[in-house]
Amino acid sequence: MQHRTAAAVLALAALASGAAFAQGMDKKDANMPKAEMEKCYGVSMAGKNDCAAGPGTTCAGTSKVDYQGNAWKNVPKGTCTTIKTPKGMGSLQPVKA
Repeated sequence: MQHRTAAAVLALAALASGAAFAQGMDKKDANMPKAEMEKCYGVSMAGKNDCAAGPGTTCAGTSKVDYQGNAWKNVPKGTCTTIKTPKGMGSLQPVKA
């Protein structure tokens, strides 16, 4: 019976220390700077947009065609207009078809 109790105590201690470690990681990650992102229109593939895919769609993953001008993808800030697609460059504003 003592072996069972000792095993249970060790298991609980391991779980508690793991939870404490995980909490510490969450706080550390929260303090790290996150890359700034921007919406880039006309660069996503069909069904791979982040949101705003135009009339008749609900949001993320609803664009109907590749490089749809009114569908956007989050990209690192400052890179959107350098993204080249078969339909032109990425845009910070929706692109009319």
